[in-house]
Amino acid sequence: MKTYKFIYALSVAAVLGLSSCGSDFLDTPTDSRVELDTTEKLRMLLVTSYPQQNYGWPCEIMSDNIEDNNAPDEDGLRYNLSPSDRGDDEMFRWEVCVSNTSGDSPSGIWESHYNAIAGANAVLQVLDNWEKEGKTLDSTQLAIRGEALMIRSYCHFILAQVFCHPYRGDAVNETLLGVPYIKKPETTVKPDYQRGTLKETYDNIRQDLEAGLLLINNSLYTVPKYHFNKTAAEAYAARFYLFTREYDKCLLHCNNAFGGADVDTKQYMSKYFANLDKFYTLSDHGLFQQGTEQPRNFMLIPTYSTMVRHMSGGVRYGVIRDALNSTIHGSSPAWSRFQWRNTSGKGGSFCMHPCFNGCSYINGKPEYGYMMGGNVAEQFEFTDKLAGIGYAHYTRSEFTGEEVLLTRAEAKLFLKDIDGALADLIVWENARRDCPSAVGSEDMFRDLTIEDIREFYVEDNPGYGIAKTINIDQICPSNWTISTPDEMGMLQCIQHFRRIEMLHTGMRWFDIKRLGLEFDRKIGKDGRDHLGIFDDRKAVQIPAEIQAAGMQMNPRGEDPKKLSSGSLIFVGK
Repeated sequence: MKTYKFIYALSVAAVLGLSSCGSDFLDTPTDSRVELDTTEKLRMLLVTSYPQQNYGWPCEIMSDNIEDNNAPDEDGLRYNLSPSDRGDDEMFRWEVCVSNTSGDSPSGIWESHYNAIAGANAVLQVLDNWEKEGKTLDSTQLAIRGEALMIRSYCHFILAQVFCHPYRGDAVNETLLGVPYIKKPETTVKPDYQRGTLKETYDNIRQDLEAGLLLINNSLYTVPKYHFNKTAAEAYAARFYLFTREYDKCLLHCNNAFGGADVDTKQYMSKYFANLDKFYTLSDHGLFQQGTEQPRNFMLIPTYSTMVRHMSGGVRYGVIRDALNSTIHGSSPAWSRFQWRNTSGKGGSFCMHPCFNGCSYINGKPEYGYMMGGNVAEQFEFTDKLAGIGYAHYTRSEFTGEEVLLTRAEAKLFLKDIDGALADLIVWENARRDCPSAVGSEDMFRDLTIEDIREFYVEDNPGYGIAKTINIDQICPSNWTISTPDEMGMLQCIQHFRRIEMLHTGMRWFDIKRLGLEFDRKIGKDGRDHLGIFDDRKAVQIPAEIQAAGMQMNPRGEDPKKLSSGSLIFVGK
């Protein structure tokens, strides 16, 4: 059997179109390559072939989950606070992020996901070559191929969600830019990559997903939740088909992830809320949520990330004001009667589900502090304790029981099973009532009903941007449509619960794009901006260093005021 050498760094640089220091390259021994000559080496390479950076913060700060403390509030008060770094200013304004190229930036997303793709492609090439040499792959090698295909599909999917417009059906996708879909390791320093169309990108994502799903075998893994295990693969398929509006397939894969259509999904809801009285620090909360022993975690991805520091740094940008009142402090048909005293000094009260009492923290002073949910935690790896230096880690709960449940509710709704969708929403909400803060408060809850949902989710009522106009049919026309006020109320409820559930994860940005949501943004003293339904800025501009290497940019209007989808009035300082 031949051996195949894999130059990992070269493959990554070629994929990204980046150049590295010439002396570093020349100083590298020519035979410092990994010889991929055994099944175990292929398996071990895949362990490191998951994205090592986090898309959470860049996507979160671009969404309506974050607001600017330096903009006047409803009383005209504003502050003079600094961002965590200059890149946060750029991402908040939907500008090209050139001041930050770390992991928590568009550059980091691009680099880390193409790094992972390079590793997956190296494994796939070796397996393909073995077959060409007449070798019949055994069950372990087939399972390795399945995992590599899933990694390649997933990474391109995330890249498409960030750097492309949302899926809009084959006809429109033919007119939109995709991302380079890389299927082979590169052997040249500066290959010529074409982005192709969004249709081509999604066709390739689908092909790898469907082929890989058939080969996934949990027996390959020692700790399955750090890999594309069978449940995680089904959850990813469900997310993919939700975004492409193939609701029948989405429902099938949701049920597969749970182990069947009739399985009691309560077992896959977080036990976090029942344990709130056992946590003392924000890290306690986050580490519990990210634990491998939690049934709700279908797949975990360890990343290098200072996301928590961005959320608690200069506190210019945070979950405040309307963003806070539509998430952690948001009301709903089930808990609109829970009123809590406002400690900001302005009097009054706010509404908050009791499960959030004790599981969210404020950073900074009450009048401008950033509220942070307990689903995030940094784990710091010291490389030198005396110097206090090392690496900040954050583990993503990438696929969870809660996401799959809310995904299934949306699929059922469009498939006209409104009662089934309601039943899933009730499971999600009831799981949050089992918490110490809710003891003795049962009479304050209301059962979720279709009638109450319809009346609650009316545009501009209860305000705070909870109910935004959903333009999903304009984004991607489908035979599956919402046709009644009851159905629209249910869809509003689903997007609201998804927004709460996936706060701090960046998934809200993806929902904004696929649902065609638009919103206004206050920036600084006088700045106002509007993100429209078809706004070009929803397709994040590719990193500047990738542009410099010759990659085709996402289109932008020369004058932002002339954008057909959004108008930039003035950006203040």
